Amino acid sequence: MIDTWLIMGLGNPGPRYERTRHNVGQLVVDEIARRRYERWKQHKAGARVAETRLGPGGSKLVLVKSNGFMNTSGGPASALAKFYSIAPDRVIAIHDELDIPFDSLKLKVGGGHGGHNGIRDIAKALDTPDFARVRVGIGRPPGRQDPADWVLSDFSPTERKTLPILVGDAADAAELIVSDGLTAAQQKVHAPC
Repeated sequence: MIDTWLIMGLGNPGPRYERTRHNVGQLVVDEIARRRYERWKQHKAGARVAETRLGPGGSKLVLVKSNGFMNTSGGPASALAKFYSIAPDRVIAIHDELDIPFDSLKLKVGGGHGGHNGIRDIAKALDTPDFARVRVGIGRPPGRQDPADWVLSDFSPTERKTLPILVGDAADAAELIVSDGLTAAQQKVHAPC
């Protein structure tokens, strides 16, 4: 049986949100698809899907971008997990994280949602919080700016200079979880440079 993983990049639909901090998860799955020259196709689960492999004869990757808003990510995640017969321990959610500084990554399985509505909805729909997360740091808003406004704003010109590196590192991290397991991926990603 083929080892199949569902890798979901969280975000909001449409050009208005495309390059915002909240959509960094979708930028990451776009990068994984781009590396393999894959195209996105509409799926009846209310998402765009790109199917690929980690490498020749390697694990199958089902890359996912929901057509709905962040707080409804669970429906497509659950429907696609059922469609492809993927257990929650083979689901990876890639998402923005306020509590991690910009240009940093953290990997984990399970735990709380930390107020992230997309993660909350996926945990509810899968009936477990025990799925892997690639948490992409976007940092806290400056001053008294509302976090909701911050996550829906575009990256600053300075951030945009290093964003491709951050997105590439997050794509590498997701691939490492699949190829080497979470612990090995954490040791590599969390190790000080």
